[in-house]
Amino acid sequence: MKIGSASLRHDTVFDELAGIPLRGARVLLVAGGAAGIVEHYESIGRDIRFLRLRNGDDVRYCPPEEMAHIVEAYRRVTLPRVRQALATRGIIAYTAPAADDALVCGTANPPIRAVSDGRVTVVRDHRAGVVSGVDVERILSLLEAFDVVCLSPPVSDSAGGSALNVDADVLAAELANALDADHLRLVTGTPGLLADPTDPTSRQEHVLPGEGGQYASGRMKQKVRAAEIALTGAADVAITGPHVLAPASGTRFWRATPPADDLNLLTRTVELSSVSADERELADYLVDWCTEHGVDSGIDQAGNFVAVRGSGARRLLLLGHLDTVAHRWPARWSNDEVLHGRGTVDAKGSLAAFLETLVEADVPAGTQLRVVGAVEEEMTSAGAFFVRDNYPADAVIVGEPSGAGALTISYRGLLKIRLTVRTPVGHTAGHGVVTAADQLVDVVARLRAAIAEYSPEAMMAVLGLDARNGGDVQLGEAVFDVRVPHTTDVHALAALVERVAEPVRTTVLRATPGHATPRTSPLVRAFSPAFRAAGVTPRYLAKKGSSDMNTLATTWRDVPMVAYGPGDASLDHTPQEHITAAEFRLSRKVLSAAVTHWLTRTDHPTTTPA
Repeated sequence: MKIGSASLRHDTVFDELAGIPLRGARVLLVAGGAAGIVEHYESIGRDIRFLRLRNGDDVRYCPPEEMAHIVEAYRRVTLPRVRQALATRGIIAYTAPAADDALVCGTANPPIRAVSDGRVTVVRDHRAGVVSGVDVERILSLLEAFDVVCLSPPVSDSAGGSALNVDADVLAAELANALDADHLRLVTGTPGLLADPTDPTSRQEHVLPGEGGQYASGRMKQKVRAAEIALTGAADVAITGPHVLAPASGTRFWRATPPADDLNLLTRTVELSSVSADERELADYLVDWCTEHGVDSGIDQAGNFVAVRGSGARRLLLLGHLDTVAHRWPARWSNDEVLHGRGTVDAKGSLAAFLETLVEADVPAGTQLRVVGAVEEEMTSAGAFFVRDNYPADAVIVGEPSGAGALTISYRGLLKIRLTVRTPVGHTAGHGVVTAADQLVDVVARLRAAIAEYSPEAMMAVLGLDARNGGDVQLGEAVFDVRVPHTTDVHALAALVERVAEPVRTTVLRATPGHATPRTSPLVRAFSPAFRAAGVTPRYLAKKGSSDMNTLATTWRDVPMVAYGPGDASLDHTPQEHITAAEFRLSRKVLSAAVTHWLTRTDHPTTTPA
């Protein structure tokens, strides 16, 4: 993020900023210095010199002899202020001009033409430039070591001259692209871009590439320029303010233009990065979206996004997830109405369909419809565990890609176990020596045979195996998982593994049961007329993987659950992940009809999850 010098004088900015590292995010702050430079120059009794450009703009004149004073302004005023403000909030920050140790290098601009006394002159000693290189490895190391890394202009001259002044907003954008940042916030003193600079209510909430310039004048031009530079990378971008970080009071910049309005929410959820453990920005956006559409929503203690309509004894839960796996790229629509981007299939298409269905549904009295976007589905299922313990439901539709013309009615369970062995070191030339690796290989073979006999359809896979000397002992460790049919008791299987593995130590890392909902269930039957109305001959899927459905099934008994969502599941986690507009629209049609059918039927009982 880049925070302007005027905003750095507001405590609320630092209050917001201090909360971000506590969420586990790494924060790189670029500090603006205009106010600090004025303060420093006044303290040393030196005048700030300006150049008048031919377009009428004034820029700070930075000949070589001036750059030392500008650097001192950052070192003595701006950076200490940042460091102290964060320290009082328990945040440890590294602060430095970007020129230090050539963290960022630049290339000097060509001579500029300025107007003096009505005459155009060529100024050759103005030390301003553009970013040309970033020491990514060193900055990432600093981000690992400190809660916040704060850099400021100037940057080092790659040609060896004195430091180069660069625009702080542009510096932030270039750093965001170089570091593959997830989010970029350009904080200013106005509520984003204004159609009328004198009217704070004329804020432009959303702009597409090339649109921001028409709303920018003065210093805001550089912010728009920086935002456009950042749009060439993968970060989501917003100009926020006045003096706050939250994009809800600013202008968001979007790089992908939806082909039609009904694809807006899908497109924007895909554009907003939400890699596991970094879901808050997407959750905040969805809360704002729900507010615009008159739906009560919020973020719970686990970080889940939750939106609800209605109340009563009959409760339908639509459980999606906010997070994606890592490796993102800029979202884009191709000419054939295909949206490319991380999360299109797994599973932001499902979540967008859930929310639009929630908004449009006619929820009868005595009925509750809840949508949850859970956190960390791709890692720990922490969000789903919170849902399990806090949001009881009578039926659940899990948002995972089944394809618009199919319904997933069962998932296998998952048993994940670590094997650990310690054995005395012995020379491998000795007769009968058995190494830690030997023991692991032997026990894995025994387990594979025993599991196959106990549950023939179970699928075992070794995820990793490592053995090494640890002084006077050898240490060995292996991790494997078993995809467990829903007819097999996962805990009984874990007990079998413990017996067969002896004397090797076993640690159960995860044990989630499989789950199957019969096709005669009212929930499954709710989809049947929905498929027929859409002209679809449905397929009913029994998946060998697992989802948050399994997490709920750890304690919920007799609660019907299915999974439904648009997209080809074979594209999950791949660089080819994409979804078509036609697929998304078909899923919306089927889902809306199925939800309506379930909400309005009276032949299904209410249940209380155990």
